[in-house]
Amino acid sequence: MRVIAFFLVGLAVHVIFFISIFDIYFTSPLVHGMTPRATTLTPPASRLVLLVADGLRADSLLTLLPDGSSRAPYLRSVIEESGTWGVSHTRVPTESRPGHVALIAGFYEDVSAVAKGWKENPVEFDSVFNESRHTWCWGSPDILPMFAKGASGDHVYTYTYPAEEEDFASTDASRLDSWVFTQVKSFFQSAKSNSSLRASLLEDKNVLFLHLLGIDTNGHAHRPMSQEYLDNIGLVDTGVAELVSIVEEFFGYDGRTAYVFTSDHGMTNWGSHGAGHPSETLTPLVVWGAGVHNALRVTEPQPYDDGYLQGAKLMHCSHRGRADIAPLMASLIGVPIPVNSVGVLPHTYLNNSDLFKAESMYTNAIQVLEQFKMKMTQKKETTLSFRFSPYQLCMCVTVVITGFLLIQRSPVTYYIYCLLPVPIWYSVLKDSLWVTAHLCCPQVASFFYRAVLTVGLAVLSLWPFLSGLVGKAKFHSLSWFLGSLFLALFPLMPVVGREPNIHLVTCAGLLALFTSACYLWSSRRRTPLHLGDRQQFVAQVTAARVLCAYVPSLTHSSLQQKQGLPLLNQIISWTTLGSSLLVPLLSSTRLFHRLLSIFLSLAATYLLLSTGSEALFLPVLSWLMFVWINIEQEAMLAQGVSGRQEVAYTLSLTIRFLQVFFIITAFFGTGNIASINSFDPASVYCFLTVFKPFIMGGLMMWKVPLSIFTVFNTLLRNNKLLFLIVLVISDLMALHFFFLVQDYGSWLDIGTSISHYVIVMSMTIFLMLLSVFTHILTSQRLVLWRRPKVHFP
Repeated sequence: MRVIAFFLVGLAVHVIFFISIFDIYFTSPLVHGMTPRATTLTPPASRLVLLVADGLRADSLLTLLPDGSSRAPYLRSVIEESGTWGVSHTRVPTESRPGHVALIAGFYEDVSAVAKGWKENPVEFDSVFNESRHTWCWGSPDILPMFAKGASGDHVYTYTYPAEEEDFASTDASRLDSWVFTQVKSFFQSAKSNSSLRASLLEDKNVLFLHLLGIDTNGHAHRPMSQEYLDNIGLVDTGVAELVSIVEEFFGYDGRTAYVFTSDHGMTNWGSHGAGHPSETLTPLVVWGAGVHNALRVTEPQPYDDGYLQGAKLMHCSHRGRADIAPLMASLIGVPIPVNSVGVLPHTYLNNSDLFKAESMYTNAIQVLEQFKMKMTQKKETTLSFRFSPYQLCMCVTVVITGFLLIQRSPVTYYIYCLLPVPIWYSVLKDSLWVTAHLCCPQVASFFYRAVLTVGLAVLSLWPFLSGLVGKAKFHSLSWFLGSLFLALFPLMPVVGREPNIHLVTCAGLLALFTSACYLWSSRRRTPLHLGDRQQFVAQVTAARVLCAYVPSLTHSSLQQKQGLPLLNQIISWTTLGSSLLVPLLSSTRLFHRLLSIFLSLAATYLLLSTGSEALFLPVLSWLMFVWINIEQEAMLAQGVSGRQEVAYTLSLTIRFLQVFFIITAFFGTGNIASINSFDPASVYCFLTVFKPFIMGGLMMWKVPLSIFTVFNTLLRNNKLLFLIVLVISDLMALHFFFLVQDYGSWLDIGTSISHYVIVMSMTIFLMLLSVFTHILTSQRLVLWRRPKVHFP
């Protein structure tokens, strides 16, 4: 009962402190209560058409083909003849939700959105759509509802296709964009016979928004250099040309329509986005129509030498921040700039009088100033927060004790008794902080520099030789040395940008089977198996071989041939995932055999979630963990009961951190939380191909604990003392990262600081739950049927 109470109380305390940073650090920077500001002058446009090609890179659109032609001839003609162009910079995270919010609402990522994922912004916000008279939207169900939900009144109308259409295994993802263009054509056709709709369209301050997801989907599925991605750009270009023709015809060529074409983010060469690589942050911006400058020919050198229109000698209108587009759109149609916008009006795009430009810039400045005033007002009204250093804390304790003794009129000796411990505790606290900083330094450094893990593993590879164990267990010492060096290679490999290589996944599966077979053979005399246990291991080995050799290769082959995800493979994958934690309970409870069964079950799921070299990580890590067990056993046989203590003393202080070090290695060996943000969807193709971010993210997150399960079950099996040591070290690291959390700067810096604290606190909570789970996995057995008793005569 005491143990259960201890774990429950400890779990509750850590969960509370885990949540605390979101309450302390991450409140929304958005303020409300400002008056919307708009210029009183007549705007140049009555309506705005906004086209966002999701996932379109700047170079993919603007770079010419080898023969000098363009894959987007219509937009190229706009750039060269009738419009103004530039390069728009989006900020990290380069995801669709924050990208569209910056584009349409004018502010960058809301730090309180850390737990909201792709779907919506955490607080209500103003937008160009909200300030418009009417807005009609067509596109993805992941983006459009967010702006309709945040709009006041009922004037934002959304038309979306089913979420199931966002399938990475689709034979032609460009059909998503074809659907949008077809719907818009039907919309204008119906408006000709619908007097109410026609009247609404003929009003001013209207917006038409087309969200085009096909390019992004093809980029994820086939990479941005693929023919599918590039052909999709041509399809969008054709669709834009037809759309402009339809719009101009409907409004009688009145010259009162402005057009903005851009993207929410780009994409890396390996088909991901979310980080800050230039291929992800640089997106095209093309503006034309009412109130916009025509293409300007120049003879002088351009201030922005990006080479996108080399030789064209066209006016490059600047590299603009993504949030700057919102004030531009608002000024073109004469609606108030969104009250939360931090964008600066790019006046060089405007073709209007100097008075109109000056009034628009003044309105923009006043709008930003009102936000600042409101923030200052709210800041003055906040309750004060305090942070005590050890010195300040001890001084406060001294004042409290002295005041209490004065009230009691205590003798002078009482002051000595009560106050003497204060400077002692001050020294303890000060030294503890110093010791914590130095002892946790290697662990903390590994969060920032994964190469630290390589150095640590290289040093640990020498442990058997430095401790004298090599003379007692030569083979296992050599295995430890080689296993540590092999494992040290993984932190040096790139986290993102790895090309899929299913052959390596197959090799990893074969390595796992070979390792299992070797250890089963080596232990056949020392710990023989019953017939039923042998049959189960044979079944697990066979199943793992089929999984590693059949399912991933067939799945990726089928997707490459555009035949979709085979249903049988999907069923096998989900069944393997669901049974991976139950199958080990059927095996023998002998420690070595149970750990081997756990490894085979976890390896099967891990391989299904792997696409390349990272598949080798778990077999190598497991190899090292099995060697750890054998070295322990050899040492205990040689030294008797005190053998484990002798090994611990040989490692000195290092042994206390060895468990945490291997857990961090299991976590960071092939990536981290930040890399999951830029994950390759191909990792989950054995399970699903339809875009479902939370399920996909959950599968990727589950891949990380699979390695930690292996380490934890091996190192901390049935050892509560070592578990408590690991828990204390993790808490000290969590305290370190708590004071490093940032709520300012770029989202990349903020997100990194969050992930560090979340990882360590999650580790602490996870270890508490895992310790109970480990006990069940290594000691309990699930009996599906009873073996018949054999009676001997």
